[in-house]
Amino acid sequence: MQKKLIVGLGNWPKEYEHTKHNAGFIAVDELKNHWQLKDFKEEKKFEGYTTKGIINEKEVILLKPKTLMNNSGVAVKEIANFYKILPEDIIVLHDDSDIEFGKVKISKGKSSGGHKGVESIIQKFGTKDFTRIRIGVRSEKEKGKKAEEFVLKNFSAQELKKLKTIIKEIIKEVEKII
Repeated sequence: MQKKLIVGLGNWPKEYEHTKHNAGFIAVDELKNHWQLKDFKEEKKFEGYTTKGIINEKEVILLKPKTLMNNSGVAVKEIANFYKILPEDIIVLHDDSDIEFGKVKISKGKSSGGHKGVESIIQKFGTKDFTRIRIGVRSEKEKGKKAEEFVLKNFSAQELKKLKTIIKEIIKEVEKII
């Protein structure tokens, strides 16, 4: 059975749970709920939290790396090696501070665009041949600011509500890709 790895990028510990930099974690949590998969469990050998299930006749593994954002490639590479998953069968969901909040862009084979978590994955695999779902997190009031000034701030309650709606659309796109 073909395997797909879906990775949500974010940061631990819990204090970062609702930050803009954790849009990837929030998205894979919603995927888990939508597909009614078991709760994430810590997998020390993969340096992350995983859950899995059969979706569209493929074994789908969800991963939230525990390595912190800038070392995400370590966990992604470990789990991909273990399950023999090729880069082209990996989907990475992450925040993008250059994209307006509410917008989503899907790309494959592109550069990291300065995203340290994505750069870590590219370095570990030696390729950009994986799918990225970039979730815009820059609000109107944050235009002109450096990403460091707002990505570790929490989404507002209104933004979190809108994010859940955006993620419903992301789920439809993920289901097309897998």
